[in-house]
Amino acid sequence: MPESKHPPPEANPATLHPRLRVMKGTEIAFGPGKAELLAAVAETGTLAEAARQVGMSYMRAWKLLQTMNASFRAPLTVASRGGAERGRVQLTETGRRVLALYQEMDAACRQAAEPAWRELVALLAE
Repeated sequence: MPESKHPPPEANPATLHPRLRVMKGTEIAFGPGKAELLAAVAETGTLAEAARQVGMSYMRAWKLLQTMNASFRAPLTVASRGGAERGRVQLTETGRRVLALYQEMDAACRQAAEPAWRELVALLAE
């Protein structure tokens, strides 16, 4: 009897990944990748380290920060150069608030989806 090509269900559990995106025209002003990058910037204080932490190139991370800063009324980050703090990036008050609001919306989305998600999972093949 040939072996099954599918792993047992417990080795391949179903997961739900809602992806909220804040659009400004055709531009994604904020979404899961930008939220992850912003959280990493808050944690590390440098764009290079934040980019490494989330697995993206420095140039990609820089472009995402530029998009975020241009999309909101006030910038979400500020960079400082020179002296002992050379190369530092910090979240502004607006940046901290945007990140917190996005995380709150993401959690609310997951909570709202939970009853339907449980029902859908029960219908998945094993």
